[in-house]
Amino acid sequence: MKTIIHKSDSRGFANHGWLKSHHTFSFAGYQNPERMNFGALRVLNDDLVQPKMGFGTHPHQNMEIISIPLKGALSHQDSMGNKRAIEVGEVQVMSAGTGLTHSEFNDSKTDETNFLQLWIIPEEMGVTPNYEQRLFDASEQKNKLQTVVAPKDKLEDDALPISQQAYIYRTDLDEDKSITLKAKNSNNGFYIFVVEGAVEVANTILNSRDAIGVSEVDTLNLKAKSNSNLIIIEVPMVF
Repeated sequence: MKTIIHKSDSRGFANHGWLKSHHTFSFAGYQNPERMNFGALRVLNDDLVQPKMGFGTHPHQNMEIISIPLKGALSHQDSMGNKRAIEVGEVQVMSAGTGLTHSEFNDSKTDETNFLQLWIIPEEMGVTPNYEQRLFDASEQKNKLQTVVAPKDKLEDDALPISQQAYIYRTDLDEDKSITLKAKNSNNGFYIFVVEGAVEVANTILNSRDAIGVSEVDTLNLKAKSNSNLIIIEVPMVF
């Protein structure tokens, strides 16, 4: 078993006024050669967007982009003709592929929006761009794993598709509850991000916004030390 621990206060931070962003991995002005990625997971940004502010139209290419709102909502518009809001409980995926442009705004006049944005390196370049979002039943993540993102050729239940052999799970664990992760194959590792609460993983206590990457393991046990909300990303370590 190999582990890497990323404590909340070790993340990069950018304060743009309208946007406060914590960067788990190197991004924009935060560059750390030891924090480039975890396997195919390239970006995990924890963004806080001020009211009536947002990201203007900008391009992406050959990246799998996943957005998960934690508080508030974002209005999305893209070059594929999609124009929708994404709210808490929903997950959004975009396969940028050959190229697309999009914008994201917090339309609220009073409330901040907090969301996670993940980038996963695709297994195939130049795919046709794709956009999907879905509302997930929160009861299905209570003390168990809910698969919200999966490979497009191995979709599970209502999971959203991406072009990589990667999975994203959500779970809400009550205090003292445990779950066991089982890797889809021996090449995969788990990156566990604590949204809220405290958990024990690989003999390590993680608190809110802490994370741990674990690889070279077939199964992994997690135990909640308090009521906890987790996002777990299973990605190929070699791709």
